[in-house]
Amino acid sequence: MKKFPEGQSGERSGAYEIRIKGRVSETFHGAFEDLTVTLNPVETVLRGSGLDQAALYGVLARIQSLGFELIEVRKLPPPPEEEEEGA
Repeated sequence: MKKFPEGQSGERSGAYEIRIKGRVSETFHGAFEDLTVTLNPVETVLRGSGLDQAALYGVLARIQSLGFELIEVRKLPPPPEEEEEGA
């Protein structure tokens, strides 16, 4: 999965949180190696930063091809220091 600094890919990169129904087994963690995987009792949460739109769509395609049920995709707000720099 490619990660680009802001502006290099033509799309703004950001941090995302993706929720999948159920617990993804360790066998499938390799499919999401660039993301942080958190196992909760009823869902798996994937988090990644520096993802552009192409990388995000790649993760979503992987989720679909593996047969997982997508619950939510959420763009996370930038850290406070990034907000101040852009102002």
